[in-house]
Amino acid sequence: MYRQIADAFREKINAGELKPGDALPTESSLQEAFRVSRVTVRQALKLLADEQIIESIQGSGSYVKKEERVNYDIYQLTGFYEKLADRHVDTHSDVKIFEVVKADARLAATLAVGVEDKVWHVKRVRFIKQKPVNLEETWMPLAMFPDLTWEVMENSKYHYVEQIKKLVIDRSEQELMPIMPSEEAIAALSLDPAKPILEKVSRGFLKDGRVFEYSRNVFNTDDYKFTLVARRRQ
Repeated sequence: MYRQIADAFREKINAGELKPGDALPTESSLQEAFRVSRVTVRQALKLLADEQIIESIQGSGSYVKKEERVNYDIYQLTGFYEKLADRHVDTHSDVKIFEVVKADARLAATLAVGVEDKVWHVKRVRFIKQKPVNLEETWMPLAMFPDLTWEVMENSKYHYVEQIKKLVIDRSEQELMPIMPSEEAIAALSLDPAKPILEKVSRGFLKDGRVFEYSRNVFNTDDYKFTLVARRRQ
């Protein structure tokens, strides 16, 4: 029975009904709700604590464990899934826009393509478990990636570029800036409209010097921390 109680709380947490930091009902409340003994309740709570899902604070109660923010190392060029590989959490991408557009003068200059050349325009929301944490808008040259698919963009863009297309990624030139969230970002990421967020604008380059992507990302900064190591010149 204690496993069923633990399963019930896992479902509530995964569905977002219980959020990180939320308090669980008291042991006596759980006894009444599930009609079990205190021993069974404690077994269920211990199981959840052993799985790092909740934490118990003596004299206070049990709480949904707060996850550490994703560490975004500015000097490491890694994709969304690579950044989370050591976290062993469920992630997915919800593609909102997948279309081909003609490059205007500004976009053409950014991607180093001709004006009116066709480019992919993709917008997607990235999730950790069921929580949206990142809104990404990307443009990629159609001529370079004629076989790009919706399914690819639901997964790892970098895996597609490197493992499927066999291209060598060299670097990403990035700019980080604080902005106020747009209505679209507020809706997509459940943001506080009065709280500034970070936007990352980047261009990705292949080893041969070609620009393979231009992206704009906005992050829920409650879920990310941005780090860099600065060294004094010797």
